[in-house]
Amino acid sequence: MTLLDTIKNTFVPIHREGYPFIAAFGAATLFLGYFSSILFWVGLILTAWCIYFYRDPERVTPVDDRLVVSPADGVISAVGPAVPPRELGLGAGEMTRISVFMNVFSCHMNRAPVRGRITRIEHRPGKFLNAELDKASSENERNGLVIDSPNGTIAAVQIAGLVARRIVCWAEAGGSIGIGERFGLIRFGSRVDVFLPANAVPRVAVGQTAVGGETVLAEFGGAAVAPLVRIS
Repeated sequence: MTLLDTIKNTFVPIHREGYPFIAAFGAATLFLGYFSSILFWVGLILTAWCIYFYRDPERVTPVDDRLVVSPADGVISAVGPAVPPRELGLGAGEMTRISVFMNVFSCHMNRAPVRGRITRIEHRPGKFLNAELDKASSENERNGLVIDSPNGTIAAVQIAGLVARRIVCWAEAGGSIGIGERFGLIRFGSRVDVFLPANAVPRVAVGQTAVGGETVLAEFGGAAVAPLVRIS
């Protein structure tokens, strides 16, 4: 490994979605700094935070199809039965829901919890309540992906929060997605719900810290299906 490789591996990559915002924060910092040194330092801190917010670290994702990985960095805020959003077409019955809450300091990249084919993507406008509240699942603005996985139908729902005002999803319905593959992000504090079939066994507890693309949220029984690819 060369010195250049060592330096590159030291710094966490920044996702391109953040470039316009980082540039805007930087320009505002220079403008304010012309009038006040105090405002310059405030702007510099906010610019550094914006860079930190849009970090996009590489992750090493398990390749066992029995496993469901966290779709985001954050804290497990709920584990239990819940009815999935109606627009996803998953019926009125309860599924196992695991929620991951992201604060403004979390890495906000969203990753697929399983591999499979995306059969549906639905966006719904709504409120911007605190994403930690249980009713945020049904009342807040959200975007849901339905994935046909080797272990059944699974949904990942991006939910806007009190500060978050923009859900980004670059996945497409009808396409395939790998476990741990990036599919979107939510700007400035939010939550992701994962809805699983009843035979999925949760492997996390409320209050636990999750790492997107790495932490195992749940596990299916039976023999694993050989994975097609490995996504990091």
